[in-house]
Amino acid sequence: MTTNTKKIGLSLLAALRCTKCSRSVRSLAVIITQGLCLGLLALSFIPHQVAAADNAAQLPNPSSSLSAHEVVVTPVTTETQPVVAPQHKRANFEGEAKSQDAQYVADWVVDSGDNQGMPFVIVDKIDAKVFVFDTDEQLRGAAPCLLGLAQGDDSVPGIGNKKLSAIRPNERTTPAGRFVASLGYNFNKKDVLWVDYDLSLSMHRIITTKTRLQRMATPTPLDNRISFGCINVPAEFFNNVLSPTFTGKKGVVYILPEIRSKSEIFASYYDVLSNVGKQARLQTSASKQE
Repeated sequence: MTTNTKKIGLSLLAALRCTKCSRSVRSLAVIITQGLCLGLLALSFIPHQVAAADNAAQLPNPSSSLSAHEVVVTPVTTETQPVVAPQHKRANFEGEAKSQDAQYVADWVVDSGDNQGMPFVIVDKIDAKVFVFDTDEQLRGAAPCLLGLAQGDDSVPGIGNKKLSAIRPNERTTPAGRFVASLGYNFNKKDVLWVDYDLSLSMHRIITTKTRLQRMATPTPLDNRISFGCINVPAEFFNNVLSPTFTGKKGVVYILPEIRSKSEIFASYYDVLSNVGKQARLQTSASKQE
């Protein structure tokens, strides 16, 4: 189309130069030439308009995009996670009768790991009863015991160096506390569990006197206070439970207080049952929030 247009233009220009053409013809040629020039000028703008239209079609329109694709802004919600309270461990007495204090202290030992993986013994002075737990914190056995004649939770200073005949009745206490114990021999070459060697405090088979045997056999602990301070247990219990549990290893003996509080005697003691109650309340509160 461009070549033909050029040819028409050249023919018109030749007609204008012709001296023999009439004035009317020249005027008509001028008009046609002007019209063609304007037409050519208009055609030159068409490609630019088409390109501009194509570019405009390719550019995204923010308003049309939002209308075509609705953007739903979802509010950020923070889901409340339930409070997970720590799980507390409790000692299993395997149905054996025990006092609340014995349960509380054994619970604390098991829950806190205060025994450090060693076997342990609970000596309940008020109930005059001994409980032996193995390294896996399982009850190995329980038995009645005989204890120091006098009530009290402390030993008299220097009592370990006194002769038995020199120990007065009011000094014959079984002290409360936490003791690391091990098997050994006493001065008569008898095997015993040394609770505290310096205090001459041991756990051993019952001395087979008629009076002690009778007191051990009674169903109540009221007459079980008779010794100089050591803890007497039935011979069968010592042979079959206590000695095998401590053979080749140390253990911990917890002698419960009868006058002072448990937290006074055991510095890190805490009430596990109270913590279990708090845990239950936390779980109930978390359930209500869900």
